[in-house]
Amino acid sequence: MATTTAKQPLLESFKQLLIGPRLHTADAPHQTIGKAIGLAVFASDALSSTAYATDEIIIVLFMAGTGALAFSLPVAIGIITLLAIVTISYEQTIHAYPNGGGAYIVARDNLGEAPAQTAGAALLTDYILTVAVSISSGVAQITSAFPELYPWRVWIALGIILFMTLVNLRGVKESGMTFSIPTYFFLIVTLFTIGFGFFRYFTGTLGAVTGVEVMKYETTQALSLFLILRAFSSGCTALTGVEAISNGITAFKEPSSRNAGITLIWMSTILSVMFFGMTFLARHTGASASETETIFSQIARTLYGLDHPMYLILLGATTLILIMAANTAYADFPRLGALQAGDGFLPKQLTYRGSRLVFTYGIVTLAGFASLLIIVFGARTTALIPLYAIGVFLSFTISQTGMAVRWWKSSKLKPGEEIQQLGSMLRYDPRWRIKLVINSFGAAATFVVMIVFAVTKFAHGAWIVVLLIPALVFVFYRIHHHYKDLAADLSLDSYGAPARIRRHRVIVPVSGVHRGTMRALHYARSVSDDVTAVHVAIDPNDEQRIQNKWQKWGDGVRLQVVQSPYRLLHEPLLEYIRCIAAQRQTSEVLTVVVPEFVPARAWHNLLHMQTAFLLRLGLLGLKDVVITEIPYHVGEDR
Repeated sequence: MATTTAKQPLLESFKQLLIGPRLHTADAPHQTIGKAIGLAVFASDALSSTAYATDEIIIVLFMAGTGALAFSLPVAIGIITLLAIVTISYEQTIHAYPNGGGAYIVARDNLGEAPAQTAGAALLTDYILTVAVSISSGVAQITSAFPELYPWRVWIALGIILFMTLVNLRGVKESGMTFSIPTYFFLIVTLFTIGFGFFRYFTGTLGAVTGVEVMKYETTQALSLFLILRAFSSGCTALTGVEAISNGITAFKEPSSRNAGITLIWMSTILSVMFFGMTFLARHTGASASETETIFSQIARTLYGLDHPMYLILLGATTLILIMAANTAYADFPRLGALQAGDGFLPKQLTYRGSRLVFTYGIVTLAGFASLLIIVFGARTTALIPLYAIGVFLSFTISQTGMAVRWWKSSKLKPGEEIQQLGSMLRYDPRWRIKLVINSFGAAATFVVMIVFAVTKFAHGAWIVVLLIPALVFVFYRIHHHYKDLAADLSLDSYGAPARIRRHRVIVPVSGVHRGTMRALHYARSVSDDVTAVHVAIDPNDEQRIQNKWQKWGDGVRLQVVQSPYRLLHEPLLEYIRCIAAQRQTSEVLTVVVPEFVPARAWHNLLHMQTAFLLRLGLLGLKDVVITEIPYHVGEDR
């Protein structure tokens, strides 16, 4: 026993070293964050998209030649307009759902179960892809500056995911404070670069990009509306993460909805300025589509020069924000998973808050799936992007449609009348008409973009998500039916009085006669007088020895010997117990008491056959049989 208790503090100390000391449940209100840190936690995904959204526009347009790049700015302006529509829509959602108003909750309240689960599947998929895309893009910035690291990109990405996971297991407040510095560093450096680039443009000293290894296409395409729409849909990855703040309202300090709404407006304004600025500079410096060098790298190299410190500073800051972007998913995926698990559509383990008041299982699940994607797709951003935005815009569409339905319901109420929904209180809103128009227009706009994205990217990998989301919804319903069936089986509503136990039979498997066996036998005798010891005979000599020993130590309990001519151990014993269980009467209980010795050190288990463990696994499948383990700690009687 002394050895066991000595190990626990060591393990606990190692755990606290990694994720910090335990937090009391009462500390939860003190783990909320303000607007400044909230911007770092929930907006890093959206802000970081400026590092690859412009790349995606140019990569598509470049298929039609350099002349088609003139459309990059109009496409960017169209995306910024859509961003404004979505921002206004979600700002309304934040105030209507002060306890968290993501697409899942809005759909559950206003559209029903199926749309809610569809939104949940879309968002969970998006959050996993956010981690994979953001970190892959961050690694791409590193390999742009240091090409010799390119073969190691997958290992670098996996190492970053491990780091992000450990930091987020420490808690929302700590991860926010940790990641706020690189987020604001990126904002300052990028805005300075954009300002410097505009200064060079207006003074006629901007220069042009040179020495780029241009992306080669198997076939070129004519400039067409389809190609422009494809570029638009690719650039719409800039909108990913906009919904994150509405999902995480409860993480903000009070008044939480007001602080979340202000943070959303800050985020959208900064994102619009940065996205337009970088696309403008890319257009006027002649930046090209390249697999080996990002647009950020090309612009920085043109403005500062390859050997200038600001070049490495910008790429370093961009790499950091892309890694930080994954933090948005780490903040939202566990919350959404906990909501769906609370409703019975995901495993209940996802509702568990760990020692640091975070949803531990959700964080680890996110890290696992994101790592798998990085391995499968080789940490290549371009390969992951086609999978990315369909889920985002599907959730946008469902959320805005749900809000439009909410305002329509509101119009049917009288002033002062209230209806309690699952996620909020529905009241009459005198401005329901304008809000209905805003959300309806937002739903229509995002639906069109989703269809364009699905059609233009379908053959490039988007078909995976198109099939994956319905498959996930099917899995959610199977999980839900399991929990409903389990609840019905456990319900006491029609249970009646439990049957009286008229006979209690106890079976004690005996592999040898020793102290552990004696402890199990004494326990069995305390439960019932109807006890049978069962020994599986493999060796005739061993059989006789055990029978002789049992006559001395068996205390009058009958010993049943089961022959095993093929030297099987578990199968004959399980067959014997099944036969006894099949003869069991309605008022009879059968208990199997399994002796199990516990070694002084954990590694000693490797030296033994784990018979008790394997036997327990076999017995678990038997219906109406009680299994009781009697541990004997080796050395405790010395």
